[in-house]
Amino acid sequence: MASNPKYLFVTGGVVSSLGKGIFSASLGAILESRGLKVTIQKLDPYINLDPGTMSPFQHGEVFVTEDGSETDLDLGHYERFLDSKMSKLNNFTAGQVYEHVLKRERKGDFLGSTVQVIPHITDEIKKRIVKCANGNDIAIIEVGGTVGDIESQPFLEAIRQMKLELGSNRALFAHLTLIPFLASSGEIKTKPTQHSIKNLLSHGIQADLLICRSENPLQKSDSKKISLFTNVDEKCVFSIPDVNSIHSIPELLNSQGLDKQITEKLRLKSKPANLNRWKKVSKLEKNRKGITKIALVGKYTELADSYKSVNEALVHAGIHNKTEVEIEYFDSQNFNNGVKKFKPQGILIPGGFGGRGIDGMINVAKFARTKNIPFFGICLGMQVAVIEFARNVLKISANSTEFEKTTKHPVIALITEWMDKKGLTQIRSENSDKGGTMRLGSQVCILEKNSKMSKMYGTRKISERHRHRYEFNSNYLIKIKSKGMNVVGFSEDKNLVEAIELKGHKWFVGCQFHPEFTSDPRTGHPLFNGFIRAAKVTK
Repeated sequence: MASNPKYLFVTGGVVSSLGKGIFSASLGAILESRGLKVTIQKLDPYINLDPGTMSPFQHGEVFVTEDGSETDLDLGHYERFLDSKMSKLNNFTAGQVYEHVLKRERKGDFLGSTVQVIPHITDEIKKRIVKCANGNDIAIIEVGGTVGDIESQPFLEAIRQMKLELGSNRALFAHLTLIPFLASSGEIKTKPTQHSIKNLLSHGIQADLLICRSENPLQKSDSKKISLFTNVDEKCVFSIPDVNSIHSIPELLNSQGLDKQITEKLRLKSKPANLNRWKKVSKLEKNRKGITKIALVGKYTELADSYKSVNEALVHAGIHNKTEVEIEYFDSQNFNNGVKKFKPQGILIPGGFGGRGIDGMINVAKFARTKNIPFFGICLGMQVAVIEFARNVLKISANSTEFEKTTKHPVIALITEWMDKKGLTQIRSENSDKGGTMRLGSQVCILEKNSKMSKMYGTRKISERHRHRYEFNSNYLIKIKSKGMNVVGFSEDKNLVEAIELKGHKWFVGCQFHPEFTSDPRTGHPLFNGFIRAAKVTK
């Protein structure tokens, strides 16, 4: 393990959503391919303690790490591009920093001193960065938002101090900026980037590397001009034009010598980059034939990033099934009164919370079951499939206690609402804090022998990540199984149902866990690969 890790701080300017997360992940992949141990950390300037209770419409997906941390969706990018796994150390918010410092002040740790942004907040930020980097050759630190955001100022000050304390051989600044192209004049505009760099300089930070996002590749004359006005060496000005696939970005950056510049400046001993795995992904992606249409029926379809990992997992599965996956988003409320004029090749119902649009999901699950259309239910998606089956096959007035507290047949409920004391493993109630009552993180699941799922995984013992409060009520296990819904996955202690399959159906699978969090573009995921394989041949 590295005793003195190096740091690359990534900032962004001009506008948000330029792709700092994808850039950081792609760079991490290149450095990892050079034999270096890499980690990536996301610093979020917002005051929320974590994204777990934030609206998906505003924040996008909540990504869950193996250790059960609810984190920013960018950590999903990091894991999909790196071999290393993220943890609670890889993401923190301004809210978490302030909360920790104020708790220390309440305990008297500062001996009555005035608590200030500098040094108390900035010191805590630096402490968390160093802790995450420990044991790695290099840590890529992504600062969320843009340099103009008032919320980002303590983070920018902290990384400025770190560069000063560590020196240029251990810390570098990479700034991601927009180079707009004006079609009317047929030329790019560098002025926004110039202003972005000036803003960065006002915080005492001089960019060492400039990463230019643009519609088209930069010309040499463009790079020269940008270098002149930003005081960044021309050979350290890199171009990321619009590309057909994010999986080609590691090759793109490597071809420009970005990793060479970083390893030389930081004096990192490493071998040449080996991007064969990424080249293979790009080749497979280019050789896809035909389109497989998947209907994603959810609650947060107004913002595609609400299902970022699901979207990516479907793309991965398409790559490894040599087909382009076209995702059609449907608000489940549109099906509350029934399903009409609906002909997808496959149907996926993802996770979610709350009762809005549940009737629509139940109707869609029935449609998939009765029409023999490949169906994949994840978390809430599995739960609505169970409710639908209980209502229409078992002929009972079933529901989840999340949606109907007094339901006569709670086929889905909190553990404490249906387990006896001997089977009780965790105490949860409606009065508990949101987010503190969920099953979170990676847990072992045992699959039944000869099930479709065990064949897809190639093993009976798997580990997948969870994020939910409600469970399949095991009191209905025998009834469900007797009518053709096979329960094929259990928790390691056999108390909790983890997965279901429908007997005699082309492909009808539900899982309580979230397999999308462990999908990888280099291999895909067994369940998503199987789903797309089944949907691909459905006409």
